[in-house]
Amino acid sequence: MRLGQASPARATTRLRALLREPAPLILPGCFNAMSARILEHAGFPALYMSGYGTSLNLLGLPDAGLITLTEMALNAKLIASAVRAPLIADADTGFGNAINVVRTVEEYIRAGVAGMHLEDQVAPKRCGHVAGREVIARDEAVLKIRAACKTRDALDPDFVIIARTDARGAHGGSMEEAITRANAFLEAGADLAFVEGPKDKEEVAYICQAVKGPVFYNMTGISPRFTAEEMAAIGIRACILPGAAMRATIMAIHDFATTLKAEGPMAEAAYDARFKQHPMGNLHGFAGFDRIREMEAEFLPADAAEKYQGGLGYAPKAAE
Repeated sequence: MRLGQASPARATTRLRALLREPAPLILPGCFNAMSARILEHAGFPALYMSGYGTSLNLLGLPDAGLITLTEMALNAKLIASAVRAPLIADADTGFGNAINVVRTVEEYIRAGVAGMHLEDQVAPKRCGHVAGREVIARDEAVLKIRAACKTRDALDPDFVIIARTDARGAHGGSMEEAITRANAFLEAGADLAFVEGPKDKEEVAYICQAVKGPVFYNMTGISPRFTAEEMAAIGIRACILPGAAMRATIMAIHDFATTLKAEGPMAEAAYDARFKQHPMGNLHGFAGFDRIREMEAEFLPADAAEKYQGGLGYAPKAAE
């Protein structure tokens, strides 16, 4: 639990160090603070905030440009505050033109995010693996990335800007246009290039060969899957798996709801018993009640511990 615990160095600095390591950086997708904490607990050194997951989690709506900067930045702030692992967050189109992009970068940096990706779709955008996308003019897209990078340089030069193009799968798009845009984005100052939606391994290999800089890859939807070793060989610098945790959560909750409906309320007791056998089965401990008691012992008067005497329920452990 991060409450009251400092992290070494800034998140942005730590993310850049991870991106310099030889192996590809693999970032699972989270959609709220709890899912982020679970993924961090599993040992991932960095995380990714899914825009699709944020829209579905906060609003119950699809990734179709319906969520706002305020909602996305708030979710990013809550996630970044809950974990030590540096967070890369989806920033959609930057929520407007180049001027809006400046504010978006400012808000994400203030939120404690370590990096973000911006895309060149026409607003309202939609998920990069759903048909019907359109992209803005190349010149306008480059200027938006330039605005983002200038803002980064002024506020935190270590903040990571990832430039995404949807030109491969957009209406009237092509792979050649996507490559041209990706390289133009890198020339404008982006740290990594993100070509959304390649449909097979040959296209991914071509992207890694033709893009003149580090490649960021989205392993979901129509795009092919790779092992970590295959990604290293092909030249992928970082890879996100944005929807895996969300899909696992949807399946788990639906399975529980189906059982509860069929078997009645005592089904909850059976689930509770199973959960207690899980490695993360101490729910109250995972939530952070032990850390709260440690802080009480350090910062509150000694008699504050009396409330734990003879009480019922989970007894948080004090530091020894």
